[in-house]
Amino acid sequence: MGWAIALAAAGLTPAAAQAQAGSPATKATAAAPAAASASAPIVYGSVGHQIPNPKIGMPQPGAIGIEEQVTPIGHEAEHFHNVWLMFTITAISIFVLGLLLYVIVRYRRGAHPTPSRNTHNTMIEVVWTLVPVLILVSIAIPSIRLLRHQYTPPPADVTVKITGHQWYWSYEYPDLGVSFDSNILKEKGDPTLKPGDRYRTDNDGPPLLAADERMVLPAGKVVKFIITADDVIHSFSVPAFWTKLDANPGQLNETWAKIDADKTGVYFGQCSELCGARHGFMPINVEVVTPAQFQQWIVSKGGTLPGAKPAAAQASAAAAKPQPAQAADANAAKPAATNQAATAQN
Repeated sequence: MGWAIALAAAGLTPAAAQAQAGSPATKATAAAPAAASASAPIVYGSVGHQIPNPKIGMPQPGAIGIEEQVTPIGHEAEHFHNVWLMFTITAISIFVLGLLLYVIVRYRRGAHPTPSRNTHNTMIEVVWTLVPVLILVSIAIPSIRLLRHQYTPPPADVTVKITGHQWYWSYEYPDLGVSFDSNILKEKGDPTLKPGDRYRTDNDGPPLLAADERMVLPAGKVVKFIITADDVIHSFSVPAFWTKLDANPGQLNETWAKIDADKTGVYFGQCSELCGARHGFMPINVEVVTPAQFQQWIVSKGGTLPGAKPAAAQASAAAAKPQPAQAADANAAKPAATNQAATAQN
């Protein structure tokens, strides 16, 4: 009876006292899964840790030209460069070279001992004025069309905020409740590698391009990138997406990408703006997966899918439901309906 009176004076029921006494253990139990998750081994081949294909998304030894493009903007830009620009540049180069050779042969001293003294030729002057103008117009039209497509994005399915730091990246999915940092993976023999820290393997990506956390995107969906920095100017660049945009402190820059539905895989990039001593150690890793895998990854990161209730809202709703103990308190007038009543009867 004495301990029951003491508890009543303290405003605690035996059930509440047990709950408070057990709260540290509950916290420890709740923290256990998080600790286990944090120390869980990397499963290569799973979402977020897919093994890169050495033929796509990364530099190729001895390769020339533009990296294979996997977005509509990239396809348009690649066609513009490889077909129209290269054709125009090659035609101009061949014409100028041929003209030089003709002049060298035709007007050499042996074949043309008396130089011409003509200073004007109306037809030639019209031609060498109009032809460059027409060439520039033919280049400007597809250029302006490409810029219009690049800076007129369709409605976004996924938004990613990218923040550059000295010298790592932060990725945030503001509509999905996921955010994390991405740092370069050091080599196994790096003297600065701490015991127990993860190091790079070939399953992570090439040296200087592998990161510990990857941005994960769904294939076939429009992704909007909001790019900024918190210290100095960086530049977010993924060549396979035809994406390169400066990250300026205090300023939000925006671009977009829609990865082809059949181009899942891992794509690599780097900071492309000199940003300090470790500028060369800011890799960008983007893993492109199917929409279903992307949703699974969001859930595994503790995020919330569109249309789903956030975890906090679900917890609040669960707390609002009458619990057995609360129902017992409501019926406290009935004999032996609660532990307090049973104690009083004794």
